[in-house]
Amino acid sequence: MSLPPALIEKYRELLPVSDSTPIVSLGEGGTPLVQLHRLGERFGVRLYVKFEGMNPTGSFKDRGMTMAVSKAVERGAQAVICASTGNTSASAAAYAARAGLRAAVVIPEGKIASGKLAQAIVHGARVISIDGNFDQALEVVRELATVTDIELVNSVNPFRIAGQTTGAFEICDDLGHAPDVLCIPVGNAGNITAYWEGFRRYHEVGRATSLPKMMGFQAAGAAPLVLGHTVTHPETIATAIRIGNPASGPQALAAVAESAGALASVTDAQILAAYRLIAATEGIFCEPASAASLAGFVMRAEAGDFTEGQSIVCILTGHGLKDPEVAVADAPPVLRIPSHVTDLERAVFRD
Repeated sequence: MSLPPALIEKYRELLPVSDSTPIVSLGEGGTPLVQLHRLGERFGVRLYVKFEGMNPTGSFKDRGMTMAVSKAVERGAQAVICASTGNTSASAAAYAARAGLRAAVVIPEGKIASGKLAQAIVHGARVISIDGNFDQALEVVRELATVTDIELVNSVNPFRIAGQTTGAFEICDDLGHAPDVLCIPVGNAGNITAYWEGFRRYHEVGRATSLPKMMGFQAAGAAPLVLGHTVTHPETIATAIRIGNPASGPQALAAVAESAGALASVTDAQILAAYRLIAATEGIFCEPASAASLAGFVMRAEAGDFTEGQSIVCILTGHGLKDPEVAVADAPPVLRIPSHVTDLERAVFRD
């Protein structure tokens, strides 16, 4: 069985690649844009989610990693490294394995979901835990990358951002136009930067006639861009955006300003409510950080910030199986009954 066409091939003319770039692909991209009819009707808008959890390693990181690792191979790098709260490490490990490169991932001690850690381990990466948070991990790997020939594949790598612009391309292709508003979680801020760059690029080449407002949402316990200062000890249940000093912060602020958009924070309670809502009513299981975009949409919609008939896309950055502990932690208990049909019927149909 062959893989789907490589994302780089699909958008080659819009990406910084040449005929000599070896493409390292796992069939990334082409993720579904799902319309949420009931929730959209509730607020009088056309509401969609771009479910990036359907990428090969279960997150949006694969869009950037196919580019970053392909360019690393092109220049002759023998190894890649990243700091990660989870999704980057999983993606870097998988694409490095695909390319035959060594991978090292540096994670904050005790701050990574088990589903993501398992991926990095099984793909053969050297997993290194530091006594510190993500921002400290990124600082040390950036320093190492300046004194060795190892390729840094965090979103400070411009090829990562270039690859992630393809999410915006796909939304425009699927809708036939750019949405009026894009709602997106913000952690290290590379993704909101990439989406804005992607929409602008599509507009420049005439494939979109308008640009969306960019609305970014941070977790309240890790909201440096909203607060206007670094958060030394970021805390949130949404581990993927538990970042106190975003590397792409200035670019994210520019994207919001240029698009006449907004940045806001959502509480863990709001994130978990949105996380459960989309799973229970739409059949989509995303990781908690992903639900920050939907939580932000609901918050702003209830405040009356959207107009009738607007098209709004929420980015769901990763799959729920990345962080299964959250789903299980506050779930109702499993019903235990005798093995009799009457008891089973009563259990199935009881309120």
